[in-house]
Amino acid sequence: MKNYLFTSESVTEGHPDKICDHISDAILDECLRQDPQSRVGVETCSKTGMVLVMGEITTHANLDIPKIVRQSLKEIGYTKSSHGIEYETCAVLVHLEEQSPEISQGVTEGKGKFQEQGAGDQGMMFGYACNETKELMPLPIQLAHKLTKRLALVRKIGEIPYLGPDGKSQVTIDYEDDKPKRIETVVVSNQHAEQINHETIRKDILEKVINPICKDLMDEQTKIYINPTGSFVRGGPYADAGLTGRKIIVDTYGGVGRHGGGAFSGKDPTKVDRSAAYAARYIAKNIVAAGLAEKCEVQLAYAIGVAEPVSVNINTFGTGKINEEKLSELARKHFPIKPHDILDQLNLRRPIYKKTASYGHFGREDEDFTWEKTDKAEILRQEAELS
Repeated sequence: MKNYLFTSESVTEGHPDKICDHISDAILDECLRQDPQSRVGVETCSKTGMVLVMGEITTHANLDIPKIVRQSLKEIGYTKSSHGIEYETCAVLVHLEEQSPEISQGVTEGKGKFQEQGAGDQGMMFGYACNETKELMPLPIQLAHKLTKRLALVRKIGEIPYLGPDGKSQVTIDYEDDKPKRIETVVVSNQHAEQINHETIRKDILEKVINPICKDLMDEQTKIYINPTGSFVRGGPYADAGLTGRKIIVDTYGGVGRHGGGAFSGKDPTKVDRSAAYAARYIAKNIVAAGLAEKCEVQLAYAIGVAEPVSVNINTFGTGKINEEKLSELARKHFPIKPHDILDQLNLRRPIYKKTASYGHFGREDEDFTWEKTDKAEILRQEAELS
């Protein structure tokens, strides 16, 4: 057992990179709404007053890309040019082509049993779960997400009306004997109107954002930093260029566990970067929910065009109640790990992805997040007892 500090961060939906994730997933959702067999790999980038949408789409859907972009910006809250971009007047550039036929032939499922759907690319994907929170997620990232989600809420309902869409949070947890004990540091930064003084911002964010989320875990030694540079007027795409897929640690486990490097947003679920990461979380969460480990990391790895994973690896970091070889056997037996099975059992060909674009893809209580179910925990527990 050891003592240490661990930090995770989150960003609001108005962060420049999250604008791009939101737009890419909004386009994906519209494709899947009209054509569930759509193949989508969309990247978005943004800078002051402009959005560029690029990538590959093969679909029967009739898309109005500028309309989707503008609606996304409006939903996030970019309704003033002073925020760095404004939904009605920004430029929207589009450069989309069809999916490469070489990739398509390895991913398209043939008739009968002659051709099984293969992975859309090579690579390794990780899933993780632990018993630190009721959502079976690491505590630092869960608190960071709750803070950024609350920043967006108090802005949208007018509780702190002078806030802008762009914001960040960061939470450092003090671990004793490998267990979360208290909050060491909280950092919150949020874009704001120019005329608001720093003391007002600090008071409002502390009372209406930080305390409702973190108060029970803070003490007199907890350090709190709110807009530590003193001013955050220029934000959004004015301050930083945004790009799809640049917040992969925010999207997953906040730096706990490993990451295969693949982003999620804008990718249809034939792409294992997304679907296999969801499947790996599903496996890990059920293992922890079954009480078979206190923490669990699952790695799935694939070759392009091949259905069967090249490897399934499970690591319980010394907390497992049964050996990891047996857990790997149970994972192969009870969980979807081939691309077609993942798509089918997790019901992934639906327009559910826009809401994954902010505040994490995991640890969310939403019936559309099928990979968050713990419906396999009981059978895992029963079979573990028999082994």
